[in-house]
Amino acid sequence: MDLQQMRYVVAVAELGNFTRAAEKCLVVQSALSHQIARLERELGARLFDRTSRRVRLTPAGEAFLPAARQALEAADRARAEVAAAAGEIRGRLAIGTIPTVAAVDLPAAMKEFHDRHPRVRITLKVGGSEILAEEVAQGALDVAFLGLPRDARPKGVCGHELARGELVAVVPPEHPLAAETRVGLARLAEEVFVDFPAGSAGRLQSDEAFAAAGLRREVAFEVTMVDFLARMVRAGLGVAMLPAAFVGKVPDLRVLRVDEAPARVEHLVWSRFRPSPAAGAFLDGLGVPRGAATEGRRARPAG
Repeated sequence: MDLQQMRYVVAVAELGNFTRAAEKCLVVQSALSHQIARLERELGARLFDRTSRRVRLTPAGEAFLPAARQALEAADRARAEVAAAAGEIRGRLAIGTIPTVAAVDLPAAMKEFHDRHPRVRITLKVGGSEILAEEVAQGALDVAFLGLPRDARPKGVCGHELARGELVAVVPPEHPLAAETRVGLARLAEEVFVDFPAGSAGRLQSDEAFAAAGLRREVAFEVTMVDFLARMVRAGLGVAMLPAAFVGKVPDLRVLRVDEAPARVEHLVWSRFRPSPAAGAFLDGLGVPRGAATEGRRARPAG
């Protein structure tokens, strides 16, 4: 088997269609189908079940796919390492981030990196801290920006603390609390909340603060996107808590400081193994020290 055959298998598995996979791989469909059939004969097992309506992996295909991806990633990493030895940064930079990252102007950092290293293909995934950290540990992401409760530490990865801050309450302009500048947790506990899903790091920060104060609150609406959270608050469906450093990005809401406010720490994490040339260059551009996990030092702001 060769890398091109593996690339075809991965493309078909991801797209679920031979025609679209051939277009992605810049090859005619007959050639792609021929190479996959040739690989199946070599392996002695079918990798795909094909019907007129869909294409799906067989159990053998499910077993083959992770190894194929690892082989392709290793080949790409080898090419990137050779290019880096010659002074050129290329390859892939897969970034993960929480939606409320505030310590770094991420779009500006990505633009600056792209301008310096145009041959690097940058991808971005937005999600929850727990999933992003796991994907960094598994190698699916190169780096990730996380937001965790004060005493939490990302596991299985190297990490650098970017910033510490508090959460603030946000309410619509017509809310009875809108004229206030501060509010206590006990008063907030009387309100209906819009928050992130239960069990997520974004939600845990607030849950721990209310629990520590012996208070219970009602979270009626769970959302994953901060823009939608802000829309729910604007509509008067509930109040919410967001990082103080981030609330400037959600206008038209009233912001209140909170007594005994929940705390949040932003981290940047990367693999415990040696970062790829692209990931290393990205960390260097942010002024992040590499090596073992470090705490308490801030990265240089981007932009």
